[in-house]
Amino acid sequence: MVNTPRRDTPFEMRVRRILHARGFRYRVDRPMPGVTRSRPDVVFPTERIAVYLDGCFWHSCPIHGTMPAAGREWWAAKLQANIERDRRHGEELEAAGWLAARFWEHEDPHDIADEIAAIVAARRMEL
Repeated sequence: MVNTPRRDTPFEMRVRRILHARGFRYRVDRPMPGVTRSRPDVVFPTERIAVYLDGCFWHSCPIHGTMPAAGREWWAAKLQANIERDRRHGEELEAAGWLAARFWEHEDPHDIADEIAAIVAARRMEL
């Protein structure tokens, strides 16, 4: 776990580069006021959108999530805590007027960028 980067993973970088090339400007890895220990991967502060680009292992993807054989009990508790934390962050953001968007690392980065662009456009229409 020590060697696992918290930010700027290859997946995050691909999505961010696509967004930037399309003209979107955003913040990266920012603490969210009023949300305990939440640091979304991409933040659109004006539109109040927090984007999480979740790894399949660390966030227990229903398609690709795996459970290590060694230390199974510890890992089960750890991954379940991650799921609960993700849910709690989403609820706290929603209560504060933010939209939390989550995407899996197995999804196509261009498709993710398309969805984010649509979400940002919709939020801009609301403002």
